[in-house]
Amino acid sequence: MSFATAEDKKENKENIDLSTLKGKVSYGIGLNIGSVLKNQGMNLDNVDPKILGRAIADVFEGKEPLVSPATLQLAMQEFQRNMAKAQKTKAEQSRKAGDKYLAENKKKKGVIVTKSGLQYEIIKKGDGATPKSSDTVKTHYHGTLIDGTVFDSSVARDMPATFPVGRVIAGWTEALQLMKVGDKWKLTIPSELAYGKRGSPPKIAPDSVLVFEIELLGIE
Repeated sequence: MSFATAEDKKENKENIDLSTLKGKVSYGIGLNIGSVLKNQGMNLDNVDPKILGRAIADVFEGKEPLVSPATLQLAMQEFQRNMAKAQKTKAEQSRKAGDKYLAENKKKKGVIVTKSGLQYEIIKKGDGATPKSSDTVKTHYHGTLIDGTVFDSSVARDMPATFPVGRVIAGWTEALQLMKVGDKWKLTIPSELAYGKRGSPPKIAPDSVLVFEIELLGIE
């Protein structure tokens, strides 16, 4: 039985067979492995897909590893040290850039700063009810990093998002309880009110300031 679709027939430089169940399952498993590794901060600078594939094949075929366990252990320890160092450097850069952005943004006309450090601007005023922390709300939002990189957007998906007010990042929870249905605000959220030191890999680095345009559409 063939599982091929029109889209599956696009250019395939490696001439791998994706028309069979085995081919699709194999490719799907590879996508899952790749996604996990990417979410852990790995990329083509530190992982070679061809060697990774060879190692998987060697396991399936019962072959002896090309590198001794002791050597691999030392290599992994060095790799983890390098990754930790790189993450620390990236976090420091992110924190400095975020602090500068927050300092400059709060000087702009119309920007309001709360006691927690949350910054917001009112784009459009609504006249509806204000949600409580126990409420579930329906919103449209567009989230970017301070350099303008989009990391999430219900607007782009053309699909409003519904969620409990008390189960989102702290900056959102605070803002939503200040908004009225119909309001549209621009939020500038310090990292400690967002994902903090852990970040949200791979798109949001540790200590990142986040910028959202959020429209409160309703209370469910």
